Amino acid sequence: MNFDRFFKFISYAVVFCGFLTLWVSGSLGFIITFLFISALIGAAFLENTRWQLSERLGTALIFVIVPLFYVGWKYKFWIFSTNETAVAGILSQLILGLSVIKLFQKKADRDWLFLYLMAFFEVLLAAALSISPLYLGSLILYLFVTVLAIIAFEIRKSARVINKSAEKIKDNERLNKAPFRKLPLTAITLLFLIAAFAAPMFFMLPRVGGAGFGSNQGGVTGLTGFSNTVKLGEIGRIQQSDEVVMRVQIEGDDKETFGGIRWRGVALDSFDNKSWSKSELPPQNPFIRSENGFFQVDTLRERRVVTEQTVYLEPIDTPVLFVLSRPVAIQGNFQVLQKDAYGGITSVRSNFERISYKVLSDRWMPNIEALKSDNAIYSAEDVNYLQIPDTFDERIGKLALQITKEKTNRYEKARAVEQYLQTQFGYTLEQKSGGEQPLADFLFNVREGHCEYFATAMVMMLRTQGIAARIVNGFQRGEYNETADMFVVKQQNAHSWVEVYFPKEKSWVTFDPTPSAGQNFTGNTAGVFGFARKYLDALEALWIQYFVSYDNQEQRSLFRSMKSGFTDFQGKMTEWLNEYQIKIQDWWKDVRGDKGFQASAWAIAYGAGYLVAFIAGVWILLWLYRRAQKMELWRKLVDWWKRKKQKSIVEFYERMEKVLAKHGFQRQSHQTPLEFAFALKMPEAVSITEKYNRVRFGEKDLSGKEAAQIENWLESLEKKDAKT
Repeated sequence: MNFDRFFKFISYAVVFCGFLTLWVSGSLGFIITFLFISALIGAAFLENTRWQLSERLGTALIFVIVPLFYVGWKYKFWIFSTNETAVAGILSQLILGLSVIKLFQKKADRDWLFLYLMAFFEVLLAAALSISPLYLGSLILYLFVTVLAIIAFEIRKSARVINKSAEKIKDNERLNKAPFRKLPLTAITLLFLIAAFAAPMFFMLPRVGGAGFGSNQGGVTGLTGFSNTVKLGEIGRIQQSDEVVMRVQIEGDDKETFGGIRWRGVALDSFDNKSWSKSELPPQNPFIRSENGFFQVDTLRERRVVTEQTVYLEPIDTPVLFVLSRPVAIQGNFQVLQKDAYGGITSVRSNFERISYKVLSDRWMPNIEALKSDNAIYSAEDVNYLQIPDTFDERIGKLALQITKEKTNRYEKARAVEQYLQTQFGYTLEQKSGGEQPLADFLFNVREGHCEYFATAMVMMLRTQGIAARIVNGFQRGEYNETADMFVVKQQNAHSWVEVYFPKEKSWVTFDPTPSAGQNFTGNTAGVFGFARKYLDALEALWIQYFVSYDNQEQRSLFRSMKSGFTDFQGKMTEWLNEYQIKIQDWWKDVRGDKGFQASAWAIAYGAGYLVAFIAGVWILLWLYRRAQKMELWRKLVDWWKRKKQKSIVEFYERMEKVLAKHGFQRQSHQTPLEFAFALKMPEAVSITEKYNRVRFGEKDLSGKEAAQIENWLESLEKKDAKT
């Protein structure tokens, strides 16, 4: 490949890589992808032919296409989900259209620069549209080929300037002899240096806002079950989707040991036989960020069992923040947080974008004996949690009484109802219960359902026995990915459970009556595909954590980790120095005779031995260093390496001399190798000698093609000798 072909190939590669970054973002459909790839290939085949567009026609087409795209956007010819995605989609398609025109046009230097600029804009658009870790791979590839293209462009331009007065043939020959095969190594070196300087800046510069153009870009829509009113069956519908809702990282080593990981969303108290709602909507309690960056939404109990979790929440159409039960402090890029009377946390934000936040939850709960002895009377504020619809199937109360008749306290009654529902009913996501009272239909006819029906049944059965309870909607723990050290929570992990109130302890205690078949559902991770999916999920989680959602909060966490690491190192060094200081002090006590004459003599002997060994070691090192200098060992090693390299390089010339010597052709002392070759009047000998001079004195390595040529010339000489 000559230099001109290399330049055009790498320039087309820049255009393709710009398109690739948009493609991995998922913003281009099949038709646009097919048309652009076809145009790219077609333009490459038409390069330097008479079928290319003239510069005037190309400019005219550009002036036509821009207003056409504006009119299409103005009159909604292209349909997008939001105005932000519409702008991004129109811009990406416009840039691709302009690039296609330039590809088919006869190109001067400014046209190549125009194509590079369009590819750069595509990369910027893709950065706003994509959260996929594949974007990182496409970006690295784009940077690599772009650096190559820019270097090649400058070499091509400089060669024309330098050789402006030379003949065209000589210009092309010199350009094609340029060492452009070494450009990939140069590009990789430049990329490495750029990354070395850019990476610290990336992790240190402040962040603002969320990723993408916001407003559900690539996020989760239609997430029902987390509003003030929820109909029976809504949670079951979203459980049939495997879209990722959030990724959660729990700090500490107990994430797999403590039970009951549930991400709490909303709690509801009023039931009308068909749906749950909040009986009252009192003004929510707003919280303002404190000086330490946290929103303090509750207080710690006397016994502190705090769990720290970091949530990376996808764009979802609900203001609810999902947390472990009883959050006490939340940190995130929020202006204001609100907490309702049921313990639900919501964020005040204008649109729903990808966010991350850190939560401190107080997981302390009273022990079982304390709960069993809690027979305190409910207050007037707890009446909502005892509410029963005016028309309610009496059989539900009778069933609850039958299950709990031998139990003497609230806790045992709640456990009895929970166990009964877990063991006597089947689990299914199908919506089978119906009628005016679907709960009664579930309990006495269908006898199978999903988590909403089990939780609703337990709450209402307990209420018939005078026990305050409420239903909670949220998510189960999700699938733990040990590679990323995160829980990946999907829509299929949506769940409903029960909270029972114990007034003396002032605690809401969690119960889950859903059978085991409906708890902690995770995808299949067995086999090769499951193994690969686990690592792809981990890659995506790390990409979101450290790139997409990397913000001031993550920066502070990184600085804390660095500070902690330095503190640990400092502590270990101090511990090591203190240990040796103690040993030296003990040795000195022995030397002074604190433990008797014999111990003192041994201590002095040990000290003298160590001192002699140290002095001997230093003396040996100095002697070796001086000896090496005297023998010029380093110079000899360098010379030996050079001779070894030169021997392997000039071996082909010595081989030629042996072939010629067999037939009486020997170089005289006054002849240079090239004079000797010309005197032989053998083209092969001249060519081999020229290569020898270039390698021997020009310090240029042979390429694979040149080595093959030399081998052919030597074989030709040997055949001539055989004939002679």
